[in-house]
Amino acid sequence: MRELYIKSGQGFILVYSVTDKSSLDELLQIREQVLRIKEASNVPMVLVGNKCDLTNERELTPEDGIEVSRRWNKVPFYEASAMFKMNVEDAFVDVVRQIIRKEAQSTLAAAQPGGQAGGAAGGAANAKPNGAAKTQEKQNFPVPQSTQVATTIPKKKKKKKSKCIIL
Repeated sequence: MRELYIKSGQGFILVYSVTDKSSLDELLQIREQVLRIKEASNVPMVLVGNKCDLTNERELTPEDGIEVSRRWNKVPFYEASAMFKMNVEDAFVDVVRQIIRKEAQSTLAAAQPGGQAGGAAGGAANAKPNGAAKTQEKQNFPVPQSTQVATTIPKKKKKKKSKCIIL
């Protein structure tokens, strides 16, 4: 069943608990499964260390998440607290932006002669003052403005199912 969700998903928020080191180890296997099923290395993805409000029970530091982010080609990383709604919305917004950017890039590539678009996403990790960490994406390709995205992506009459899957 998980494979079916991964195959139909367009973006992924991979969440582990900062109070349980084994949850991060399990997440590494899930990411490998996503990349294998999607047959791509540039899948829209965000890494989230949840329960950052439980400072006394921590087994993992923000630096652990940043290191995993670096190993995963600098995917955006957030430390979040679902209880206090800290960085939860930011993680969803980030993965949706990645999906929109990828769709816009595909649309532009299809419109260009030869059908190829150049560039790759990268980034650098920065610590936030409140102890949460997030990577900032730096793009090597032109990113359409939000008004341009709406005009370059063809409008679909059918309503699509959710593009985000939480595993």
